Amino acid sequence: MPEIGLVVFPGFQCLALAAQTAFELANLVTGENFYSVHLLSLEGGMVPSSTGFRMETESLRDADGIDTLLLLGGTLPPDPLPSMTIAALQAHARRARRVAGLCTGAFLLAQCGLLDGRRATTHWIFAKLMRERFPAVTVEEDRIYINEGAVWTSAGLTAGLDLAVALVEKDLGQEVARSVARKLVMHHRRSGGQSQHSELLDLAAKSDRIQTALIFAKNNLARPLTVETLAEAARLSPRQFSRAFRAETGQSPAKAVEQLRLEAARLMLEDSRHPIETVARETGFMDQRRMRESFMRQWGMPPQAIRRAARGVGAAA
Repeated sequence: MPEIGLVVFPGFQCLALAAQTAFELANLVTGENFYSVHLLSLEGGMVPSSTGFRMETESLRDADGIDTLLLLGGTLPPDPLPSMTIAALQAHARRARRVAGLCTGAFLLAQCGLLDGRRATTHWIFAKLMRERFPAVTVEEDRIYINEGAVWTSAGLTAGLDLAVALVEKDLGQEVARSVARKLVMHHRRSGGQSQHSELLDLAAKSDRIQTALIFAKNNLARPLTVETLAEAARLSPRQFSRAFRAETGQSPAKAVEQLRLEAARLMLEDSRHPIETVARETGFMDQRRMRESFMRQWGMPPQAIRRAARGVGAAA
């Protein structure tokens, strides 16, 4: 019987506890107690949540045989952990078959060095902070969850359910996972590669002129969007525009336009039945080859795989 350990720290977010429901429902679907779920903290006892609500926990120090260790996040990234806490988490992670950080729980994994040299995700609001604090981690904020072998991370709190259902699928197969998703009233189990947030929001232009150019670009993706065209929309010279654009967004105009096109193409693939060549044309990639190359650079998957993941894999029947 795989034992699932949900580890909480003071200030944990109660919504993160929803992940345990996937394992509970897996037991219901299979008709056996396949999983055993434990709520843990370092010392055990009552632990306050972010709202002050307190939960009774078992001691992690006394927990033996934990198969899957889930570190639950809070509404804010955690403070630096004491060295003794890090050592305890590292020891349990080494003994576990797999370990996961849900939402800002990824920061806990990173503090333990468990994400060094790996890809990871977290809530997009805190992705930049995570990248700054842990340069050895490849932070990919445009993910629902990431599976790096024995180490998993998920995005915002509801994405913890997607990760938990994916763990169930690894253990018990797609049909059980699909049934669990139905019982959770999930439209479908989102694949790990789905987008968390809006690219336009992430660019976060500070001035009205650069924001105007970005909105113009988003509304005219099918057109050639040269620096000169965007500069004209912003009412700046091309040289002034390029300098201001990079200063405000941290990207070149060409890179930002590609990101907007990728986001638009992905949404069209997920939400429509347009042929891929139509998606490429409507979003300004001109042809399927160029769009495929951009998709592979960004997500490591071709457009067809993105569409299949959004519609077929794990979809509720």
